[in-house]
Amino acid sequence: MDDRANALLKALIERYIADGQPVGSRTLSKMFDLSPATIRNVMADLEDMGMIHSPHTSAGRVPTPKGYRMFVDRLLAVQRFEVLPPTQIRQMLPAAEPTRAVSAAASLLSNLSQFAGVVLAPKRAQVFRQIEFIRLSEKRVLLIIVTPDGDVQNRILFVKRDYTEQELHEASNFFNQHFAGMSFEEVRVALAEELSSLQADISRLMQAAVEAGSATADIDESVVISGESKLLDVFEISSDMERLRRLFALFEKKTDLLQLLDVSSRAQGVQIYIGGDSNLVPMEDVSVVTAPYGVDGKVVGTLGVIGPSRMAYERVIPIVDITARLLSNALSHNQS
Repeated sequence: MDDRANALLKALIERYIADGQPVGSRTLSKMFDLSPATIRNVMADLEDMGMIHSPHTSAGRVPTPKGYRMFVDRLLAVQRFEVLPPTQIRQMLPAAEPTRAVSAAASLLSNLSQFAGVVLAPKRAQVFRQIEFIRLSEKRVLLIIVTPDGDVQNRILFVKRDYTEQELHEASNFFNQHFAGMSFEEVRVALAEELSSLQADISRLMQAAVEAGSATADIDESVVISGESKLLDVFEISSDMERLRRLFALFEKKTDLLQLLDVSSRAQGVQIYIGGDSNLVPMEDVSVVTAPYGVDGKVVGTLGVIGPSRMAYERVIPIVDITARLLSNALSHNQS
C-alpha cells in the first residue's frame, strides 16, 4: 500500500468509527484534494486487498478485520488521555484490599471506555498469614483465611459436633503459631505428625480447615467482568440477537476469555485482538484491548476492554495502558 492508500484507509476507518455509517467516495473526496474517480480507484484496490468491503445496503465501504488490523498496527495515532485525579484513583484502587482493587479496575475500565472491562485476577496465594475459626451455629464454623497480601477468604465448615468459642480460639492459636506462612499442603503433612498430640475432635476440625484451605488455593484464575450491559448500547452488537447471545455466553463461560487473557499476559504492553483477524476472539465485530499488570515488576494478571471493532482505539488503548499501570502501582504498594 502506498501513502495515498494508507491515508484514504485511515480516513475511512476514522470516519466509520465516528459515525457508524458506510463511507462513500464522495465523502472522502471532500477530505482530500483528489478526484472522485481517483478515490474510487483506490477504494477498489483496498477492497481487492481485503481491507474494506461494501455492505449490501449501501454503496459506501466499511473496514474489514484485516483493515482494522492495518489501522491499529500502522496508521493509528494514540491520544494522550487524562485519567481521574490521583486521590480519586487511590480511593478506587485501594492498595490495602487487593481483591477490591481488581474489581475496581474492571469498573474503571468500563466506565472510562463505556464498554465492558475485564481483569484476569492473580492466582490466590497458596499460603496463609493467619486464620480464625468463628462459630456460626451448632454444626457450622466460619473459617477466615488471611493471605500474606491481605486478601481475606471465607469458607464455611460443616462439623460433626458443636465447638465452644474457647475450643475454636485454641484451634486458631495452634494454627497461627505452628503453621503461619506455610501452604495448606505443607500444613497437611505437618498435621499428620501433630495429630497424635491433639484431641480427636480438634484434629478433625484442623483437617476440615486444611481441606477447605486447599480448595481455596486450587481455585483457578478468575475473570472479573464489569459493564457487560453497556454493550447493549452498541448497535453492531445489539442489532444481531445471535451475536448478542454468543457474546454473553462468552462472558458467562469465561473459558475463551481466560485463554485470551492468559496469552496476552505473556506479551509486552498493550495488545489488540480483533474478531475475524485473531483466532483468540471467537466473534467478528468484537475487539479486545489488553495489557498485563504486575506486582513489583512481575506480571500477575491481565486487564482489558471488550467492545465493538468499531471502537475509538486511540482513546481505549491509553485507558487500558494507564489502568494497568495504576493497578500495578496499587498492588505493588500493598506488597511493600
